[in-house]
Amino acid sequence: MMPVHDLLVFAGASLLLVLTPGPNMLYLISRSLCQGRAAGVISLAGVVLGFGVHMLAASLGITALFMAVPLAFEVLKWAGAAYLLWMAWQAVRPGGASPFDPTLPLPAASPRRLFAMGPFTSILNPKVAMFYLSIFPQFVSAAHGSVFWQSMTLGMVQITTSFSVNLLITLFAAHIARWFQGNPQWLRAQKWVMGTVLAGLAVRLALEQRR
Repeated sequence: MMPVHDLLVFAGASLLLVLTPGPNMLYLISRSLCQGRAAGVISLAGVVLGFGVHMLAASLGITALFMAVPLAFEVLKWAGAAYLLWMAWQAVRPGGASPFDPTLPLPAASPRRLFAMGPFTSILNPKVAMFYLSIFPQFVSAAHGSVFWQSMTLGMVQITTSFSVNLLITLFAAHIARWFQGNPQWLRAQKWVMGTVLAGLAVRLALEQRR
C-alpha cells in the first residue's frame, strides 16, 4: 500500500500541473465561452478520457519503455517544447487573443466533435506527457506492492484533481471573462503572464533529462 504522505505530495504535484496554463485549459475555456457551459463540460469529458490513456500507458509500463528509448524521449521533448513556444507566441503576438477574451472567434462544434477533440488535446498535451514520463515514476516503488495498482492509484489521483479544477474553470469561465472584459488592462497582463509561463515550461521541458 502506498504511503499517505506520498499520495498527498503527488496530489500537490497534480494540482500544480492543472493550474499551469496549457493546451487543455485553453481548449476548455475557449469552448465554454463560445458554446456555453454544456459544451465545456462535454469537452472536459473528452479531456479526462485522454488522461485515462496516459494512466493506462503508465500502468502498463509503456512509460518506462518510452523512458528507456533515448530517441523517442528526445523527439517528444523537443516537439513538446516547440509546441509550447508556439502557444506562447500566439498568446503575446500583436493581435493575439486571450482564451478569456469573450470575442474570441471559434466555430461551433457538435457534441460528438467536442468530445472527440478532448482526448486528442489531452493525449498530445506535452505538459501532461512529460508529467507522466518524469514525475509519475518517482512515486512508484516495488516496496509498496503491485506496481500496476500503484500506477492506477496515482493516475486516479491525477485525474480526480485535474477534473475537479478544470470543471470549476469550465463552469466559471464566463464570469472570469466578463471580469476581464471590464478590466482590459488585466486582460493584456494575463496574456503576457500566460505567454511567459508557457515559454518557461518550454525551456524547462527542453532541459529535462531522462530519469
